[in-house]
Amino acid sequence: MARAAAAPAAKEPTPGTHRTDAVTDLALTMPIFVAYHIGVVFLPVRNAADLVTSRLAALAEHSRAGYMALTAGLGAVVVLALLLLGHRDKLRASTFALVAVEGVVYAATMRYVAGAATSLVPMAAGATGEFDTFTAVVMSLGAGFYEELMFRVGAFALGAKFLLHLDDWPKWAVLPLWALACAAAFSLWHHLGPSGEPFELRAFVFRTVCGLVFTVIYAFRGFAPAVWTHALYDVWVMAL
Repeated sequence: MARAAAAPAAKEPTPGTHRTDAVTDLALTMPIFVAYHIGVVFLPVRNAADLVTSRLAALAEHSRAGYMALTAGLGAVVVLALLLLGHRDKLRASTFALVAVEGVVYAATMRYVAGAATSLVPMAAGATGEFDTFTAVVMSLGAGFYEELMFRVGAFALGAKFLLHLDDWPKWAVLPLWALACAAAFSLWHHLGPSGEPFELRAFVFRTVCGLVFTVIYAFRGFAPAVWTHALYDVWVMAL
């Protein structure tokens, strides 16, 4: 009896050509989450979408050392869980290097696209607040994680799913319009609240275009690449 041929081994997808899964997203964004939360305890400000710091501080009974230990412990638990569940490959240095390079490429492309899109929009005179380098880096990490969680996962992904369940509307019409609405909300977010910037049309349009780019990255590549792109772009603009 002839022996059946062995099935060919599954080919690993080329990096950057497939959408990240939830486990990969968790592994790749945990360093940004932990670094932000350890850094933000030394600052008088935090990202407006950050609803976790105050809860961690309360769990630590508002002890800075306890808060930092709790934050580092969360990261350690995630790493241990990934190792025990056989996801060591998600923690390779090369995996983080690839998503960082990808984020740099996307950030540079986004800045060019958004700049070109707003080149004809008049810009009002006005200054924005400046941070020292440490504050700028920490706040950039917080913006990358929490604003992508809020606007891409929460507003865009869950919102689109809700809209598509409301009626038999075509995806090709709902998704682009909802992406634009979420991008505009993301941009407007930066002008709201006591720490928001004064409204300026060019800044609003620029961030709306950036919001659309983040949405495209999220839709085709996943949460982690969007977070890294956002964080690295903000570091580039605010700290360098």
